[in-house]
Amino acid sequence: MDTPQSRVPQITLSDGTTIPQLGFGTLRVQPDREQSAANAEITAQVVGLALDAGYRHIDTAQNYGNEQGVGKAIAGSGLPRHELYVTSKLGDRNHRPDDVRRSFDQTLKDLGLDYLDLFLIHWPLPTEYDGDYVATWKAMTDLVAEGRLRSAGVSNFQPAHLERIIAETGIAPTVNQFELHPYLTNDAARAASAQHGIAVEAHSPLGHDGKPLTDSTITRIAADREKTTAQIILRWHIQHGHIIIPKSARPERMAQNLAIFDFELTAEEIAAIDALDKGEAGRVGPNPDTYPGQLR
Repeated sequence: MDTPQSRVPQITLSDGTTIPQLGFGTLRVQPDREQSAANAEITAQVVGLALDAGYRHIDTAQNYGNEQGVGKAIAGSGLPRHELYVTSKLGDRNHRPDDVRRSFDQTLKDLGLDYLDLFLIHWPLPTEYDGDYVATWKAMTDLVAEGRLRSAGVSNFQPAHLERIIAETGIAPTVNQFELHPYLTNDAARAASAQHGIAVEAHSPLGHDGKPLTDSTITRIAADREKTTAQIILRWHIQHGHIIIPKSARPERMAQNLAIFDFELTAEEIAAIDALDKGEAGRVGPNPDTYPGQLR
């Protein structure tokens, strides 16, 4: 049966597990990052719409304050657990090894799950915890050995961060999620990830500020294709092999973002979008080399 979720390719990770290449991001689905009953209802409603639309890969984070709402949506969906792929990320205040375990337990409780598909170190935080993100990474890999976590990965790790944790532990992450869109192609992080067999996942795939959506090159390609600019950008990611997690609170856009598997961009169109890269000037989010975290 041809359904939206059946069209989404599966990416095989280095540990042999698979991840849907297209998922649903939950950053800022609620008005703030406070865990409250009201916010949980807002998040549950939006994520519930995404599940109804056909998304089976949901990305959340401890920092977002919305895991309870995501869990509420999952519970209300009636979907079998094995049909869902759920990612969360370690909060900035939880990097000490004991806190990794404690907060992971709380994440499972808030999500209402007995295992997690993917858990990421959200930021390397080189300016906090004496810069010891290696001990954090080792604690993450220990969770996999215990069986309640299927895959461990990282987020916002630069090439030097990857080299350090791999050299000191002998274990490479399965995924590196970082800012990646037409205005920031982040070539060094992509190349370093590929070198170590690490899957690349793009957060903010449409741009943190949405500016790529109005770019004249992308607008022209979209008009030629009779597609939305978001669909063109997401298709560009897919053909580059990136895992992507776009977010929208509007059901029609959720559906549009899933409907990108009935066409392909030409090599010339991909090259034209590649050429929009602005390097570091295109970065909208924090720089991982200096980001001090959101310690609370």
